Amino acid sequence: MTHLPLRSMLFFSLSLFVILSPLQHSQADDLQKTVLFEARDGLYHHYRIPGIITTKQGTLLAYCEARKAAGDWANIDILMRRSTDGGKTWLAPQTIHDAKENTVNNVVAFADTQTEQVHLLYCENYGRCFYIDSKDDGKTFSKPVEITSVFEQFRKEYDWNVIATGPGHGIQLQNGRLLVPVWLSTGGKKHRPSSVATIFSDDHGKTWQRGDIIVKQGDIVAGETVVNPSETVAVQLFDNQVLVNIRTESNPHRRLVAVSDNGATNWTSKHFDDQLREPVCMASILRLPASKSQPRNAIVFANPDNLENKTKRRKPNRDRKNLTLQVSFDDCQTWASKQVLEPGISGYSDLAALPDGTIFCFYEDGGFKNNGYDTTALTIARFPLKWILQD
Repeated sequence: MTHLPLRSMLFFSLSLFVILSPLQHSQADDLQKTVLFEARDGLYHHYRIPGIITTKQGTLLAYCEARKAAGDWANIDILMRRSTDGGKTWLAPQTIHDAKENTVNNVVAFADTQTEQVHLLYCENYGRCFYIDSKDDGKTFSKPVEITSVFEQFRKEYDWNVIATGPGHGIQLQNGRLLVPVWLSTGGKKHRPSSVATIFSDDHGKTWQRGDIIVKQGDIVAGETVVNPSETVAVQLFDNQVLVNIRTESNPHRRLVAVSDNGATNWTSKHFDDQLREPVCMASILRLPASKSQPRNAIVFANPDNLENKTKRRKPNRDRKNLTLQVSFDDCQTWASKQVLEPGISGYSDLAALPDGTIFCFYEDGGFKNNGYDTTALTIARFPLKWILQD
């Protein structure tokens, strides 16, 4: 296994605050926040597309795209920070992949509970996909193995010229299958029109297979035309079905969902969820099994719960603000409670939890510029389920 180098000379100059970032307490006793990455820090222009997982050993891994300039097609590296004490402190950023002059996009990690590996997928230049893994709890990662061939299996059905995984985290089903939603586009740098599917591995990342296309541009769902489905998150429900929750630009401005028995084929029950607003932004979803601190199985969902467009973003987009957490106790049939995590400008997010039920939301915090979207920080929030449920 190859130890990927840290940017030691660059990060050495950072203060102890960056090496071990203490949590900042909010007014709510149960909610704690800390900034893990901050824009214009002298190293990168800004940081976007957060992802977070908890490993089998209880280590938190928070990862992101580190962009050397603005835009999805900039030169982008992958950075990661680790916490081994339940999110109280965070080690210095490590470079998981130095892309040189390439664009690296849509990082997806998995915690394998059976092998204790950390699996990680990413794309380069929206046209190639790679796999790496860690056998030491995220300290080091293997050399990249290209797995673009799994996307080539879509060609006859959907002749893409842009591909992307996730982003966010992948999931492992109860039977051990690794599953990640993917999106494909025939529109080049416009990323639209588009379609959504899944890829999966039944041998712990050694080989990958494609699933069915779930939905594509122009499909009709519940009488509505689906417009540009893209970034998708997945969760295994407590009845063992797999649910996908899909970003689209469709007129209902609600999240599009579908379910499958195996996470790969026969997607059914497609509908727009009336309770989940869609400002056209990535969301996140998390399965939270019952624990001593929380006696009921729960599904947690997070996204900017907003349909205002005061900054006059390009329609059908709405302002990315009011990042909100919602909870379902009936496998996403209804949403019982909601709580605003960040009322201001806020965008992409990802969710993880410790075995004791403590929840983490890693999210884009702040930053509209010239009616465009540019994060000022990636912040992590730590809280129990009861914080979402409080009135």
